[in-house]
Amino acid sequence: MLDVLEISKAFDDVDRAVDPGTERAIERWLHREARLLDGERYQEWLETCIDADIHYWMPDMETRRRDDPRGTYAYGEAAYFDDRLNELSVRVRRYNEPSAWADNPATRHAHLISNIEVNATDDPDLFAVFSAFTNVRNRNEADQDIIHGRREDVLRRGADGFRLVRRRVFIVQNILLSKNLNTFF
Repeated sequence: MLDVLEISKAFDDVDRAVDPGTERAIERWLHREARLLDGERYQEWLETCIDADIHYWMPDMETRRRDDPRGTYAYGEAAYFDDRLNELSVRVRRYNEPSAWADNPATRHAHLISNIEVNATDDPDLFAVFSAFTNVRNRNEADQDIIHGRREDVLRRGADGFRLVRRRVFIVQNILLSKNLNTFF
């Protein structure tokens, strides 16, 4: 089986069901994470949901012909995010700065998570998780963004619950029309 922590690798061969209790616990974890992000509780999100080894990647998608061997994205090319814990922490701290004018007044968020599939890996404490999302952001009178996509996550089970150790975010929009990406997916 592939190294599920390698950010450049897709979960193409992951299809091993977990027990219903583990699946439900991970679904609850994903819904709690969405609630924290909706409430802009970013510091709590970092402290309770994010593993110290996090790799959070959202590539820029390119429209190419189906027969193009490069595909629509590749690790090492353009990315909206290619973050580790330090970069995520900087982004979270920035939200609380007076100079963060793009977030004042506050943005209203709704993170909708669906199509959740939880799979076992060769490591009994790592889980490969697929999901789809809709991220709705509204600010001021007319600023609204709706971003759809899918995620490939790796969650690590530890003494204090699950932690996100890898996230690959793939949006479906070819051209992102948002004024900013002041959000987490």
